[in-house]
Amino acid sequence: MLKQILAKLPRKSSKCDSFDTSGSNSCNNNTNSGNGIPFANSCTVIATRLNVVKRMSTAIFPTSIVAGGESVAPHIPFKDVSNAEKQSLFVSKLNLCCSIYDFNDPDKDSAEKDLKRQVLLELNDFVASGSARFTETAIAAVCKMCAVNLFRTFPPKSYLSARGESEDEEPMFDPAWCHLQLVYDLFLSVISQSSLDAKVAKKYVDHSFILKLLDLFDSEDPRERECLKSILHRLYGKFMMHRPFIRKAVSNIFYRFAFETERHNGIAELLEVFGSVISGFALPLKEEHRSFFSRALIPLHKPKSLGIYHQQLAYCVVQFIEKEQNLASVAITKLLRYWPVTSSQKQLMFISELEELLEMISVAEFEKIMVPLFRRIGYCLNSSHFQVAERAHFLWNNDNVLNLVMHNRQVIMPIIVSALERNSQNHWNKAVLNLTQNVRKVFSEMDEELVLDCQGKLEEENSKSNIAAERRRLTWERLEIAANYQPVTVPSNISGLVKPATCLVSC
Repeated sequence: MLKQILAKLPRKSSKCDSFDTSGSNSCNNNTNSGNGIPFANSCTVIATRLNVVKRMSTAIFPTSIVAGGESVAPHIPFKDVSNAEKQSLFVSKLNLCCSIYDFNDPDKDSAEKDLKRQVLLELNDFVASGSARFTETAIAAVCKMCAVNLFRTFPPKSYLSARGESEDEEPMFDPAWCHLQLVYDLFLSVISQSSLDAKVAKKYVDHSFILKLLDLFDSEDPRERECLKSILHRLYGKFMMHRPFIRKAVSNIFYRFAFETERHNGIAELLEVFGSVISGFALPLKEEHRSFFSRALIPLHKPKSLGIYHQQLAYCVVQFIEKEQNLASVAITKLLRYWPVTSSQKQLMFISELEELLEMISVAEFEKIMVPLFRRIGYCLNSSHFQVAERAHFLWNNDNVLNLVMHNRQVIMPIIVSALERNSQNHWNKAVLNLTQNVRKVFSEMDEELVLDCQGKLEEENSKSNIAAERRRLTWERLEIAANYQPVTVPSNISGLVKPATCLVSC
């Protein structure tokens, strides 16, 4: 009975909901619709749009993303429509630019590529003119178009060493840059507009979008990394609510690079952005910022490719120490821990950075680290690599370093004078020997009595070590004599059983 009643009730017409490029639902029947569009063409359009969505890997865009946008044909120039229709045309052109083409084959789809490029140029001019109104629909369309064109997975690294280990390495350029550059310029122009409401845009420029954008910093094309640097800087300034997340995401990139892969193409660009970010930190520094300094920034001195981004890294370290001077001792302690014993080029960078830090450190902080610091500098003075030895000698040309040594000469001079004396007797390079004499003269002018006292103690230690060495030599001579083969007398009662033998006496 119940089934009979339900069978008599009117049923709703069945509809098939398909998600197009804008996230809207469309309905297609098995027969031709009233407007005469055949079913096969409709399926082709849907399949094309689904392929675009498959490439897009960002936040879900709302169904109203192109509301009213399809009423104006995207091929019409902006000047040929009324002001009321320009907004719809803007969205239509953005949707048209969601088509992706293969740029590895320059002859394939050349007409479509040229059309897309012309539309992208129109969009850039339209936004630059200030005529665009950034409603939620327009913002969503911009983000969707940028996501479809920009967000992609890079192929695995084909080289054996990390990029930048050799500064002469030829950069690789993306063949699709003629389109990618226009997309980047459009997105940068949009987020730079003062009329853009960050509270509305954050719905689409969300955490997922930012993560995908940061992943693009690993691009091997330096032009793309340069565009990304400008965009990240604008995003950090525009979206204040995303600042903690951006700092955390970049910290994770640094962690993974320093402690796991040691392979990333965009470390220099990220550090360049964070150089300006750090300069804006309020005082006193938050614990989050101190943790970033000690756990993410300083370990970047470890990788082999330090030379590519050392200038930006040193700038960031200096920015932190200008905020809080007590971080100088932390930085120097970590640098001594990561000291590159087997890499002369990295040692030169470390010494240069140490000199810059010593110009900013306070006397109280300097006293905490001066003993291990100048022991390391003493080793550098005696380095057989003449460039390292020269660079270590040049530290004494810095007035700030001399002042610090002057106030703590009772501790520092015994360490350095012994290194200078060893240099003057053993080093092979004449330029280093001349620099050693100059530093000895500076120390003598600073406190001649202390230098003479240090030299006297050093001579006493050398004489003691010479006496100890002579004792060891005599001891070894006696042992060598005792180790010679000597005959052993065999008792007479067993002489018939055992043949005479010799015994080796050793120690």
